[in-house]
Amino acid sequence: MPNVGKEEITGAHDTEIPTEFVDYMTSGWREQEIELVPVPHLDRLSARRALLSNAFPGETLVIPTGRIQWRSYGAPYPFRGGSDLLWLTADQDPNSVLVMHPITGGHDAVLYVDPRHDPASGVGYLDRILGEVWQGRCLSPEEKTTVLGVQTRPIGDLPTVLRRAGRNTRVLRGYDAGIDRGLLPATEENAAHDALLASVLAELRLRKDDWELAQLQEAVDITVRGFEDVARALPSDRAVSERLLEGIFATRARHDGNGVGYNSIVAAGAHSTILHWGRNDGPVRPDGILLMDMGAEARSCYTADVTRVLPVSGTFTTAERDVYDIVHAARDAGLAAMAPGVAFDDVNLACRRTLTEGLRDLGVLKCGVEEAMQDKRQPYRRWTLCAFGHMLGLDVHDCGHARPEYYGQGVLGENHVLTMEPGLYLQPHDELVPEGLRGIGVRLEDDVRVTADGVQVLSAALPVGARETETWLAAQREAGPRLPGGHGPTA
Repeated sequence: MPNVGKEEITGAHDTEIPTEFVDYMTSGWREQEIELVPVPHLDRLSARRALLSNAFPGETLVIPTGRIQWRSYGAPYPFRGGSDLLWLTADQDPNSVLVMHPITGGHDAVLYVDPRHDPASGVGYLDRILGEVWQGRCLSPEEKTTVLGVQTRPIGDLPTVLRRAGRNTRVLRGYDAGIDRGLLPATEENAAHDALLASVLAELRLRKDDWELAQLQEAVDITVRGFEDVARALPSDRAVSERLLEGIFATRARHDGNGVGYNSIVAAGAHSTILHWGRNDGPVRPDGILLMDMGAEARSCYTADVTRVLPVSGTFTTAERDVYDIVHAARDAGLAAMAPGVAFDDVNLACRRTLTEGLRDLGVLKCGVEEAMQDKRQPYRRWTLCAFGHMLGLDVHDCGHARPEYYGQGVLGENHVLTMEPGLYLQPHDELVPEGLRGIGVRLEDDVRVTADGVQVLSAALPVGARETETWLAAQREAGPRLPGGHGPTA
């Protein structure tokens, strides 16, 4: 009898499975034909693996994608593959492990994947994780070779392969507990040795190729449509829930892409001052602002990350606009500073100085700009909280394992893609803030590509100036609500 799934073993369903039933379930099935279309960037995937090979000559490299995680008994979270394995293979299925086997002059790349369990195997019914009756038609290892352009072998071969690999092996840790703890124990020595693999992979992913840039633009374009959908449904004369607006954007992200690239932030009124507000359970009232930090993930798994602030009534108040204009100026100052070879710190300094000048002009800072900039207490950070942005790509905070000299303490390079997102957060209970400014939070975030001589703002289709934002919001409301896919008044 084939292996049965966890659900059946633990007695949740079908605690007794007669042999006759298994025999019946394995007969009478017609093969489901499937069109095998190679992914469009096969040549780039091969080139990426060659770059990784060059970085670790003579070493075995093990890159897992991760396993399905469970929200509760019988209810898995949607699976999203590990970004490094996606970058190297484009495989979006769980459990896969890429092994770079050292050979003379490079590496032999092999992707170890789950076997196909079609209905005729019996596992098709009995295994609710891998069976096709439960999960739909899967690709066999041979079919994956055609689609992904990489050698594949059954995942069952992997334990023997790893036992033979020896000590000259590096593992991308944190994705597969079985590999981390069982096959290659996560000792302190192993962890330190393996950290370099994670760093090099992140550093190789920093500079985006043309295909990746197109995927990022697609993710941004979906995100723009999602912001339009929300604006079209946002009433100016009554309160609605932050949850409703979160759901409207999620519908667009799921219809046009994979879904959201991270948990959306829909923060109305004083919630706008909470940098990572994620509950999205408050009211959106006409007498306040609405900060939305949202990004769609394209079907290639590249994500956008955009933030805009809207006046729900249609017009910013004087206080809201004063804060908004400072953040807008900081955004423009940061963009003007960006170019290849410019230090991250210098871009951050350009944003920080503009924000500090604005805080002084608002009467929030009680000292001069230079004094505040040199003060070891860094008083401006009470209201700015974080740096100007982060890398963007397959992850919303992309390439996070890169070594400091290649990222935060390094310089920008051509075809780096990152966010520009200065903000001011004037908490409603902060007694150092003038009363009329309390409860106002503004963050303006764009997705930016560093070009040979400056920047390209990928999210430029969304207006960013205060007056332009008011005009855009009015135009969206005039156009009226829509549904994705051409089912509404307009597509």
